[in-house]
Amino acid sequence: MRIAHISDPHFGTEDPPVRDALRDELLREAPDLVVLTGDVTQRARQSQFRAARAFLDSLAPLPVFALPGNHDLPLFDLVTRFTEPYRYYRRHICATLAPFWLEDGVAVVGVNSTRALRHKHGQLSPALIEQVARRLDRLDATFKVVALHHPLAIVEAADRRNRARGADEAIAAWVEAGADLFLGGHIHLPYCVAVGTIARRALVVQAGTSMSTRRRDGRPNSYNLLRFDAVDRRSLRIEERDHDGRNGRFAMQVAHEAVRGDRGWALLPGAAPTATA
Repeated sequence: MRIAHISDPHFGTEDPPVRDALRDELLREAPDLVVLTGDVTQRARQSQFRAARAFLDSLAPLPVFALPGNHDLPLFDLVTRFTEPYRYYRRHICATLAPFWLEDGVAVVGVNSTRALRHKHGQLSPALIEQVARRLDRLDATFKVVALHHPLAIVEAADRRNRARGADEAIAAWVEAGADLFLGGHIHLPYCVAVGTIARRALVVQAGTSMSTRRRDGRPNSYNLLRFDAVDRRSLRIEERDHDGRNGRFAMQVAHEAVRGDRGWALLPGAAPTATA
């Protein structure tokens, strides 16, 4: 089972050669699912949503699992923002803000971490955290994945303000309920870290911006390819695939190997960073 994790395309600022290279890469790899963790557009304009829709349609027959990001809520159209903030997102991208997918023992639970009253930062309310925990606890799946836009764990202190409000409570509740993996975006920085308690650990996997010119500190556009081992069900490989401007293609840059033991997931020794509180 393979999942392609893309994030933050920011249609309206997309780099056309990178966009086309990503399309070719995904169609060539043909993952079982494409997960898009938000910031589909730059300014939530219908023209940008239409461009995003055309890109997603061009990935057919690959199934796409999408979530909104803070940029997918209107910034300047305050009437729409506070009355129908997800109107254009629902119309063009996905009718639900909490999608769900289950196949071959891998479940993906979508969580909407955006809020109309917040300009940028994400928030996970106690009610939402409990609701997702109950759903995870009831799931009969070998791998339980939670996808959301805002990061639950950070590796650079400067990103502390970008971490979802309620992240500590969410990690504690969702790991206890059986979550194995958290997919996120928002900060345009790819990494993989272990989170949780001594009793049980899960993994946070962040994606960079997949095609936008809004690249962070000169880092290349990237996406993640996740490989779930359906044989022993105890191993996972996360590949960061970066765009190479010299040949116009995506190629593996970093690979994280993880194993599941009695206390959950552990990253094998390598270049993995350490989470920052």
